[in-house]
Amino acid sequence: MINLEYLCLNMMINGNIFILNLSYYLKRTYLDSLEIIVSIRKIVRSLNLESKAIQKDFGLSITQLLCLGNLQNSPSYKSTHKDLMDLLSLNSSTISGILNRLEKRGYIERLSNEIDKRSKSIILTTSGLTLLEAAPNVLHDRLAEKLDKLSVMDKAMVQKSLSIVISAMGIKGLDASPLLTSDEQID
Repeated sequence: MINLEYLCLNMMINGNIFILNLSYYLKRTYLDSLEIIVSIRKIVRSLNLESKAIQKDFGLSITQLLCLGNLQNSPSYKSTHKDLMDLLSLNSSTISGILNRLEKRGYIERLSNEIDKRSKSIILTTSGLTLLEAAPNVLHDRLAEKLDKLSVMDKAMVQKSLSIVISAMGIKGLDASPLLTSDEQID
């Protein structure tokens, strides 16, 4: 068995001998990967804690709050099922469940579209607006404000880095569903 602690590799380049300590690079690569994983875990934990606090204080999930926030920022406080689905990166049935719960509590209304009767517009109600005014500036909003202050190049770098992590985790096609349901499989 080779002891990586003492393993060195001699390389000859242009007549010069270089000694490369492989154990240092192997350890550094492991530590770099560990730092990335710990950072991801911190992000997930902070989102989980924030979600629990919002649920406890307002009886809403972060995703429900984001849905209401999107309606608040939309022209005429109006959006569509598809727009919300695309914006939040959720599947249709998840958005339907969120909208059903919000409608049941009186925070939104679904109105028939005047042009296409098959589709419905989702409208923020006065009750929903009042709730949003009382709700705290959630972590998502605070992060968005900070990201908005970054240069275009820095934002692109953050997006590229996150894309690399998502690709490495093999979760590119996964929707951003707030909960894992009993019919979903974990690979």
